[in-house]
Amino acid sequence: MATAEIEAPVDALEAFRAHAREWLGAHFPPSLKGKDNAMSAVEGPHENTPEEAAWQQAMGEKGWGVPTWPKEYGGGGLSRDEARVLQEEMARIGAWNPIGGMGVMMFGPTLLEYGSEEQKREHIPAIAKGIVRWCQGYSEPGAGSDLASLQAFAEDRGDHYVVNGQKTWTSGGQWADKCFMLVRTDKTRKHEGITFLLCDMDTPGVEVKPIRLISGSSPFCETFFTDVKVPKANRVGEEGQGWTIGKRLLQHERSSLSGGGSTAGRMFSGAPLGQLAKKYVGVDEQGRIADADLRSRIVRHEMDLRAFMLTLRRASAEAKSNQGPSAATSIMKNVGARIMQERSELLIEIRGLAGLGWEGEGFEEEALKDVRTWLFGKAVSIYGGSTEIQNNVIAKRILGMLDHQ
Repeated sequence: MATAEIEAPVDALEAFRAHAREWLGAHFPPSLKGKDNAMSAVEGPHENTPEEAAWQQAMGEKGWGVPTWPKEYGGGGLSRDEARVLQEEMARIGAWNPIGGMGVMMFGPTLLEYGSEEQKREHIPAIAKGIVRWCQGYSEPGAGSDLASLQAFAEDRGDHYVVNGQKTWTSGGQWADKCFMLVRTDKTRKHEGITFLLCDMDTPGVEVKPIRLISGSSPFCETFFTDVKVPKANRVGEEGQGWTIGKRLLQHERSSLSGGGSTAGRMFSGAPLGQLAKKYVGVDEQGRIADADLRSRIVRHEMDLRAFMLTLRRASAEAKSNQGPSAATSIMKNVGARIMQERSELLIEIRGLAGLGWEGEGFEEEALKDVRTWLFGKAVSIYGGSTEIQNNVIAKRILGMLDHQ
């Protein structure tokens, strides 16, 4: 157990809470209260207002966008308990974290574990300030669920590799500055022939083609690599170690997607369901939500959500004591996906016809956001490893089942 974290002195935490409250009061513009966008991690960059730019700069310089990362690389250096207090204080005033994306969710924690000192000092501070956008070059047309079958090949040319191949479902590829990717450096070995590389997206030979989705956005892309030159200094770990590093990155991704990360965490935010239901459905003579069945389902959902968030905190503490996420992230990813989708369904149902707008002045801005989040949320049980893939991980690595069972 991470007892040192859990048993942090109450007085010290309360002193930190006072500091966080004072700092947030001085730096978070009240005009931005509640204006977080749950879809921002998968939508394209937009021009920040002066208030948004100032808020991002302040959080980046403080390191609180990545509160538990080491200070020497631009993180906040906070304990898990301090980070939780910070989150509570931000929620209290409607503040939100302006720094996220794949650099924070997946690549940063992985590089802190496997990167060289030079790579950490080059890449981590820029992620912590939110000034460099990363994308993930993992899936290929013939290597999605069976990722180890990837065929994008990096040929050794002395001090650099030449990469040829195709990736797909490259989220945000058209807006990314850099890509972390898995490539094959040995065609004779499956898992042991994979290497982890970093590639600048403006390198000659990189071509990105966005894919339009049902939600109306185009966050996914096909990405083509044609004779792309990647310096060997951009290799993370040893040649052939990519599968081990790539798996750890996926554990960070699942941990983040299960509810602790930016995109998923934002999907759990917003006005309380009960409050919205009273507004749109009405109340009975006792002041309760008028629809008894809806009331019961909202209560059950809120109980599930609270139990899930508490379990997530426990799993996070366990991961820290184990020096990284465990296979339990697969359980949390599946449960988190179900709860997120259920919450979106309830939001749409509560608003009735007012919750089915795609655009137009007749709909509230928040309702339009919820519709797009609801549609995008269908992908939650697919990306980051589908529910079926997580079930396989749970069966093999947690339950110890064999392939034929």
